[in-house]
Amino acid sequence: MIKILMVGCSGRMGKAISQTVDNFENLTIVAGIDRTSENGFQYPIFEDISSCTVKFDVILDFSRPDTLESLINFSKNKLTPIVLCTTGYTAEQLNKIKVMSETLPLFRSANMSIGINVVNSILKNISGLLFQNYDIEIIEKHHNQKVDSPSGTAILLADTIKDSIPEETKYVYGREGIAKREHKEIGIHAIRGGSIVGDHSVIFAGQGEIIELNHTALSREVFAVGALKACEFMNGKQAGMYSMDDVIKS
Repeated sequence: MIKILMVGCSGRMGKAISQTVDNFENLTIVAGIDRTSENGFQYPIFEDISSCTVKFDVILDFSRPDTLESLINFSKNKLTPIVLCTTGYTAEQLNKIKVMSETLPLFRSANMSIGINVVNSILKNISGLLFQNYDIEIIEKHHNQKVDSPSGTAILLADTIKDSIPEETKYVYGREGIAKREHKEIGIHAIRGGSIVGDHSVIFAGQGEIIELNHTALSREVFAVGALKACEFMNGKQAGMYSMDDVIKS
């Protein structure tokens, strides 16, 4: 049985994962970390990760970027795998994750859905082919409580597109004013409202035709399943940087 320490257990995703884990015969959550203990699940909750006294195999993090330092410090001596599902990291934090992956087994993905990662894989194959004759725009929609924008997933998709195109491109976040669109732009637009779980569209707009890739998450269970599959994958892994691509390939 793989024992999970759930960081951010009382949040939306923490609750979804705590409900979904019962569908995995070889996984269990043995403890949680959160500022509030009101989640209704049958495992101990610690306010700070340094206070955790329960033995575990994998850390699963769905919290906030400011917890990164404490997570890494806690795992340095234990060499415990960490599955990082939090978004909104700064460039400095992302660099620290990369550096620490040389000594720790770290998994990071901006989106834990298997479906969105399949879309991302498709973009790697088509973006370079379509760029010359198509304008590229990304639209992402989320609930009104999401803090970071654009979403980590939108940035993931945009970076994949940008890396697949040999010509120079630049990101444009939303639009205002009076100016024509430049072909080298990759537009990124964020919508926030109601209880939208997550919707991402990549539009390739050409002369007389439009190609659109769309992924809609209907519930948080899709992210929970992906996160738990990542915990299965990371158990016992050696130091290195891992992603959903590795999970899908496995």
